[in-house]
Amino acid sequence: MVFLRHTAWLLAKDIRVELRAKELLLSVALFSVVIVLVFSFALASGLRPTMDLCAGMLWTATSLAATIGVGRAFEREREHDTLRGLLLLPISPAAIYVSKLLGIFLLIGFVQLVVGALLVLLFNLHPQHVGPLVIINLVGAVGVAAIAALFGASLGRARSREVLLPLIIYPLSIPVLIAGARASAALLVGDSAELWVKLLFVFALVFTTLGLWLFGLIAGDAA
Repeated sequence: MVFLRHTAWLLAKDIRVELRAKELLLSVALFSVVIVLVFSFALASGLRPTMDLCAGMLWTATSLAATIGVGRAFEREREHDTLRGLLLLPISPAAIYVSKLLGIFLLIGFVQLVVGALLVLLFNLHPQHVGPLVIINLVGAVGVAAIAALFGASLGRARSREVLLPLIIYPLSIPVLIAGARASAALLVGDSAELWVKLLFVFALVFTTLGLWLFGLIAGDAA
């Protein structure tokens, strides 16, 4: 219960700060809209997009949102040594990690909602399995957020962290993005996505477990 209370307190702090500024939500929303519009203009000749392309747009926006979100999630802590202060408090480092994971997860969920609505509006999509598709997106978002939250703290005060962050996150999140895109595409056309869904669950579980185990060591060295 103490762990959950600390996690909720840290997550509420981040949410309050973001709702006051709204800069992160506006940034990722704009990126999401631009991604979908670029693809829609490319298909302006009347060609109907394939389900693979629609799934690719969704998960491309997911990866961009994770990169932007993790950059901002730890930037505030770096500005005034807040991360070091949090690590000195009688709070489990795992609680800090889970709060960051949930914050990035909520951001990714917001992006997926925006992109999904645009895909339905612009391309007249009618998913056959809305419930399983939502579950796949949520599990994939957990996997990407777990990677981003863990390695976002590893760069600490690195001078080129804005450049290094995508170089670290993207290669590690490729299995999650591929599994998510293939599972989403399969469901959009009514095929079986059992294998890809299992892989998504495995990736989410493995990366979350690694984050809970390693975050304290990584963040302590980087703070």
